[in-house]
Amino acid sequence: MPPAATPVPTPDREGARGGPRRARDPRLLAPAVAGPLTAAVFVLATALARSHPLGPYTRNVVDLGQQYLPYHAYWRAFLLGDTHGDAFLNWNSGFGAGFLGDIGTYLSSPFSLLVVLFPADRPELALYAITVLKIAAAGAAMAALLIRLRPADRTGPWPLAALLGAAYALSGWTFNHGASVPMWLDGLIAFPLLCLVAEWARAGRRPVLGPLVVALAWTANFYTAYMATLGAALFLAVRLFTTGPGGSAEADPGTIAGAGAPAAGSAAVPKATARWRLAVLLRAGWTVGLGVGLAAPLVLVVFSGTKYADPTPETVFAPASWAELFGRFLPATADVDTPALSIGTPALLLALTLPFNRAVAPRVRLAWTALTVLVTLSLQWGPTHLLWHAGASPNGNPYRQTFVLSGLLLIAAWFSAAPGVPRPAALLGATALLGALALAARTSADIDAWSYPAAAAALLLALAALLPAARAGRSAASRVLPVAAAVALLAAQAGEAAVSGMRTERQQRADVAWAPRIGPWQRAVAAEVARADAWPAYRTDPGPLPGGNEPLLLGGEGADAYSSLTTENTSRTLDSLGFGHYAKGRHPETLDNPVADAIFSVGARIRSEPTEPVRQDAAPRGTATATTTPVPPLVTVHPAGNATVDPEDSAFRNQELLLGSSVYALPAVRRTGTTLTARCPAGTEVWFWAPEYHGTAALAGGAPADFDGRPPAVRAPMRALGTVPAGGEVRLRLVPERAPALPRQSVGCLDRARLAAAVARLTATGATEVTTTGHGLTAELPPGSTGVAVVAVPRATGWRCAAGDAAPVSARSHRGLLAIPLDGRATRVSCAFRPPGVRLGAAAGAAALLALLATALLARHRARRAGAGSHPGRQEFTGRPHEARSSGRNADYAPRRTGA
Repeated sequence: MPPAATPVPTPDREGARGGPRRARDPRLLAPAVAGPLTAAVFVLATALARSHPLGPYTRNVVDLGQQYLPYHAYWRAFLLGDTHGDAFLNWNSGFGAGFLGDIGTYLSSPFSLLVVLFPADRPELALYAITVLKIAAAGAAMAALLIRLRPADRTGPWPLAALLGAAYALSGWTFNHGASVPMWLDGLIAFPLLCLVAEWARAGRRPVLGPLVVALAWTANFYTAYMATLGAALFLAVRLFTTGPGGSAEADPGTIAGAGAPAAGSAAVPKATARWRLAVLLRAGWTVGLGVGLAAPLVLVVFSGTKYADPTPETVFAPASWAELFGRFLPATADVDTPALSIGTPALLLALTLPFNRAVAPRVRLAWTALTVLVTLSLQWGPTHLLWHAGASPNGNPYRQTFVLSGLLLIAAWFSAAPGVPRPAALLGATALLGALALAARTSADIDAWSYPAAAAALLLALAALLPAARAGRSAASRVLPVAAAVALLAAQAGEAAVSGMRTERQQRADVAWAPRIGPWQRAVAAEVARADAWPAYRTDPGPLPGGNEPLLLGGEGADAYSSLTTENTSRTLDSLGFGHYAKGRHPETLDNPVADAIFSVGARIRSEPTEPVRQDAAPRGTATATTTPVPPLVTVHPAGNATVDPEDSAFRNQELLLGSSVYALPAVRRTGTTLTARCPAGTEVWFWAPEYHGTAALAGGAPADFDGRPPAVRAPMRALGTVPAGGEVRLRLVPERAPALPRQSVGCLDRARLAAAVARLTATGATEVTTTGHGLTAELPPGSTGVAVVAVPRATGWRCAAGDAAPVSARSHRGLLAIPLDGRATRVSCAFRPPGVRLGAAAGAAALLALLATALLARHRARRAGAGSHPGRQEFTGRPHEARSSGRNADYAPRRTGA
């Protein structure tokens, strides 16, 4: 009868030990091939989708264009010293926002440093290159893990490790989520690296490097690193259940199918005792604790920032239907509300052979099959959903942890195929399972026209390669068939991944929000901002453009800010003043209103418009002009008094309270159907404020203005509709898309003369000079100033202020802005920002560093003692897999039959 599996050659020992054939070491070849292979397939998918930079179409879908692209553009300027702020504070966004938390959320990956290698006007190219490198690194990391999970007493085939590593990095999760949320790709890299750390803990090796890898993973992106750490813990649990010390077979023959006693002359195999397993768990826990502690200076700042961030509405998890879940195992499917489970049909086929593969020990088959099934089920159950997401169900994209399951599936594929091509019975059993899965998915709405054809073509090609190789004996053909099988498998896996990536990108462009490519329009605005900017004499607002975070991308110091850590106070304060927002409050947008400009010292405003339609397949062109107006300084003086605002009362009244003057006529508004009528002084400007209104509004005889209120996600800003006619009658016509919800005071009529007088008064009594540093400011005030000095910066926890030579104290709030009480004696006020959590994080990091140094010294001492106590002629078990000699059996694999 045919052999159980095609034999895998034993690696060259000389090369593995660093001799002259080191370059052929499979532990180096697997990741060295997986990385470039992954990058090539991903780039091919981009080219097939005709996406920028390999085609005309924008890649800036959803948050990629609104958050990550602007943040990387700002990061380049920051690293090169071209920003007003420092690592603590970003003066450009949200009228002054904490930055260290944003670094830890979006920019702390080592790959992000590469932005400095690209021109300032090519941030898209820089971000694409970083994305490709991250995905390639994930493929290489998974290949490096797989090649170290040794079948029997030898290394598995490095081409298979490279192929499966690339399959992991090119999973559906990567194309559907990771490529458009580049910060999550660090978790994709972290999972196989943390599994390697688990292997080191199991073998008692690398006590210093292990914590450093954990620290790097948690620093790069702690959110997905948390998920990767959970996945690595599950990996370690199964490894402890199925293997003994060093990865060798346990003494208990029940762990190996048909195993007998060790061969004569072989070294005794250490038994996996409860004490040994406990020691491994303690080592792993210590390693993770040290690593997280080293990352604490950044992680605790992000964690503290989330406590003060604008809260998003609570989300109740609703699991996907089983048809949708099964459908996501197929290629070319895309949906943010279902788990992206595709790893490529050939790789999935190999993973599904594991339950049927009798060349693998029963305990291993049972453990890895059970783990993948249980993790799949955990995606669908509320309590485990919360566990995967650190106790908070995310708003949107509820299956962010799916990359861990993809990794576990590919590890299962490796355990099944590494000893050799699975036998025909296993392949046919896996094919039947795959067919049942595809049949169950037939009603899924996520199935694309390409899904079944691509999966069928890849499956047929894979079976055509694997079945003959599985039946090959020791003939000459047995040497050729594995090579042919590897080539065919590569073609099937890579081809399907490229098609899947192409279709996913095209579906995303069609189905979700997108921002245009960077082009002449944005460059024109940036040039105007640079000419008009006079910080800190006044702020320059770049104005709205398609996308978001314009001050980060184009310069200036506007209100627009899109961050997961936008503070609740910033969002509520700006909402109360008539600003709009997106992302349920975490993306305040600019407001082109002269009263708001006076309050926040916006002395220059860029107004721009496209000169042609904004399209997906072209960089937009447009014009930009800068308008400057007199505004008060950043620090003004107000009488002491009531310092609160009511966001639901009247944005017009709240503006007046912060300005300190009455500048609006606030008429009684009569509503008749879709018509609003009121009376205001002739010549004043009509402003309409209806944050929840979705539709158009127009002053009689004027052009309609769009309002996009969609609570709670989107809040519409107030807008000017025209000038009150001579008769004083204000008649507004509404064209709502649904029943309008209007505030009590929806109409205000601005008197420009009153506003000019208020600006002159605040300028005369305000700061005579303002200077700023990276995360602070100092203002000189007229002698005898009393009341309260108000800084045009939203108050956030972390600001400390002082008047004169007094000690800084936590800043007070004046209607949501920074405030410092004045007693008439101080002529100078100062404020500085320190991110919450930074001191505690620094202390935790220092303690972890000391503990790591102590660990390193202890490990060195033990190594010296072991070296001094060893006998030259005695063979010892070192815990290193390649040095543990046994009868050739491994707990991961059953004994292999070599003939009929």
